[in-house]
Amino acid sequence: MLILAAPLLAASLVGGVTFQLVDLKFITSLGDESATAVIVTNQSLRQILIMLVLGASFGAQGLVSRQVGEGRIDAAEHTAGQLVLLGFGLSVLFAVAGVTFAEPLLRAMKVSPAVLAVGLPYVRLIFLFNFGFVFLILFSAILNGAGDTTTPLLITVAQTCLSLLAEWCLIFGHLGAPVLGIEGVAMGLVVGQTAALALAFRVLVRGESRVHLRRRHFIPDWTLMRHITALSWPPALQMISNFLVTVFFIRLMGELGDKAQTAYSIGLRLGMVGPMLSFPVAGACSILVGQSLGSGNRSRAWRSLGTGILLHSALLWGIAVALALFRREVVGFFTSDPEVLRIGSELLLFQAGAYGVLAFYFVFFRALQAAGDMTTPMLISLGSSLLVTLPLGVWLAIRLGWGPTGIFTAGLIGAIVVTTLTGLWVATGRWTRRRAGPSPPPFSG
Repeated sequence: MLILAAPLLAASLVGGVTFQLVDLKFITSLGDESATAVIVTNQSLRQILIMLVLGASFGAQGLVSRQVGEGRIDAAEHTAGQLVLLGFGLSVLFAVAGVTFAEPLLRAMKVSPAVLAVGLPYVRLIFLFNFGFVFLILFSAILNGAGDTTTPLLITVAQTCLSLLAEWCLIFGHLGAPVLGIEGVAMGLVVGQTAALALAFRVLVRGESRVHLRRRHFIPDWTLMRHITALSWPPALQMISNFLVTVFFIRLMGELGDKAQTAYSIGLRLGMVGPMLSFPVAGACSILVGQSLGSGNRSRAWRSLGTGILLHSALLWGIAVALALFRREVVGFFTSDPEVLRIGSELLLFQAGAYGVLAFYFVFFRALQAAGDMTTPMLISLGSSLLVTLPLGVWLAIRLGWGPTGIFTAGLIGAIVVTTLTGLWVATGRWTRRRAGPSPPPFSG
């Protein structure tokens, strides 16, 4: 698990944490309106794209890992080819929808007129050039499912370096580049993602990794694509339920004041650091669970789950302690406004508390997905988000007058509920004996 997790963790550290922090520093230097526009877009509008693509990647990665565990490498390659076709269709759909409805989508976030004015060009560019992050997520899922976590790491390093360099040039006009401001944030991402996408595609089509995509794998197989879709929509809906709660709370924060919305936006971005660092361990656990069940070794699947919980908890709890102790210093690095600093620091304290239980939850639901049980974690997450976190946040923040503290409290309680219910289901052991959803179609090569 450490061999699998180390490259995933390094990729998350470089492409997730390092990029997020440096990128956030660039963004906040553009002013509160630009920072709010970028962060609100990334944490709400862009998230729904990511959730849909991640849903497809989780379903496909579980299928690829089980096929590899069964020794059916050509079937895994065929699955990968069909996933690429699905990704192309999603990318075109996102581009058309985002460019056409950019203004109403951003208005729906209850942003101020100033934020709307500076944010519209960024939204249009992010949606128009979405192909980069769509295919990078899918290619990483294909390679990770086959047990290759090193190649995605190398690609991530290249992407991060190029993206940050391009942002630095295009935002501020360095090295002879034009001063694009907020549009430079989007174009810098495009530069890095396009270069990384070319590297990833080269690896897959030239047979430089365990999965080798050939021309025949790109012939549409509608039965298999329907099966991948059937595996993909439950985890996508699971994440979208959390996304909807985040979007609603961003809107609610807007009603509590511009300072509150800015603090919440910055706090959300910083709060992603913990899961970004720890989630690769859950990903490594899911790879081993899928391959163990694919080879019929249930006891090894249980051992993989237990080892994943130990490693993941140790890492995320350590991050939680650091986040709680240095929360004011962390937020203060990105803002000097006393009110934004106060609210943002309070949010990080609650997020650190949530990490305590999410340390188990991330491993639980990734193991279930690797086993093919996509529906159960989706139902638990959906019920917890829409029946507990959302109404509780409104009640505490508005009806009881707790303001932002009520929203933060609801998030913590929701994390406890979803972790407890998912853990109880995992304890039944049913995930080791059957797979949710339809069986994969036969493939003869």
